[in-house]
Amino acid sequence: MFRKDIQYYKFCLYGFFKNLKFFEPFLILFFLEKGLTYTQIGSLYAIREIGINLLETPTGFMADALGRKRTMISSFTSYILSFIVFYLADGFWLLAFAMICFSFGEAFRTGTHKAMIFDYLKRNQWEDQKVAYYGHTRSWSQMGSALSSLLAALIVLISGNYQMVFLISTVPYLADLVLVSTYPSYLDGDIKNNSKPVKEKLTEVWQMIRLSFKQTRLFRLFGNLAVYEGLFKASKDYLQPMAVLALLSYSFFPQVSEEQKTAIAIGLIYFAIYSLTAITTRNSGRIVKKIGTLGRTINISLAIGAISTIAIGFMVNHQIPVLAVSIFLLLFIIENLRKPAGISAVADTINPQILATGLSAQSQFDSLFAAVFAFTIGVIADHIGLGTAFITAGGLVLVLFPILRVK
Repeated sequence: MFRKDIQYYKFCLYGFFKNLKFFEPFLILFFLEKGLTYTQIGSLYAIREIGINLLETPTGFMADALGRKRTMISSFTSYILSFIVFYLADGFWLLAFAMICFSFGEAFRTGTHKAMIFDYLKRNQWEDQKVAYYGHTRSWSQMGSALSSLLAALIVLISGNYQMVFLISTVPYLADLVLVSTYPSYLDGDIKNNSKPVKEKLTEVWQMIRLSFKQTRLFRLFGNLAVYEGLFKASKDYLQPMAVLALLSYSFFPQVSEEQKTAIAIGLIYFAIYSLTAITTRNSGRIVKKIGTLGRTINISLAIGAISTIAIGFMVNHQIPVLAVSIFLLLFIIENLRKPAGISAVADTINPQILATGLSAQSQFDSLFAAVFAFTIGVIADHIGLGTAFITAGGLVLVLFPILRVK
């Protein structure tokens, strides 16, 4: 069993602070309040994901060749800039610029921190406990999300607007920037200590990538993980307008405004979701063992996720938003089971010397599919309906399932 030392708690605190995204439970409501259409909202999500896609592999190179700690510090600096722009923005193009800044932060961070965790496990000979260890640290992320949803609701109640949540989100990200700078230097990666020129370092990394990516199983695995991750990223925030529709079905707190009711309801819904997902991630190692294998877990969860997305669409079309919100809970649980299982499967398959780059490349596929799903859902929602958009997206994943099945 792994030891819960100081670095373990640093990893946990990193995830906790990172997920204090006070804006997240209200992001689509914030966009709708600004007068944006679903197509424009889908476009903003697509801009963010395309930005991540374009930057993912170059930043993975930076992490492997130049040092992971500096890469992470650059990530949090970009996040903080994006939050400030969101706070000040009052139109589509400024919001698009904020999304681009956010995509810089995501690209610098994604894959890099996971590689640091796996290097730490390797150093301590705990590699066989990847799922359990990552699940434990990720459970702190979900606890951060649960607390964040309640604090975000409180911020909206006190301030009376959605913009303030962006400004206050800078505080935990500053804390994470400082925390990452205290990580031990050996987590920067071995290649950093090489004295060869940067160009030669990057060439070596690229050659290792080509060697690792010749494995057919890796491509199939990347596709399986990316399709669900893309679908989840593009659809998860639509829980917010559905929660508002569900809220209109009931009469409570008659003494407060509609916006305050929305803040209370969404805060409680997200708190419940993230509390359950924290339990899921913490027990992901046990769940995978009960299912049998990492591949089986990934396959079953993809199929259930696709069917659940279709079911949400039907609930929306038949005006049963309460059930739609309930099914959304299942999507969040699946996501937080797949995350530790998927990352562990990639780590077992790819060359460990380029793990940060490999994980970043996998996230690049995630972003590509997220951009496609985000724009597609937005356009269909505007022209046909949100329910039909979800049915279409879930149906597409079901069609792709036989091709993406991990063997």
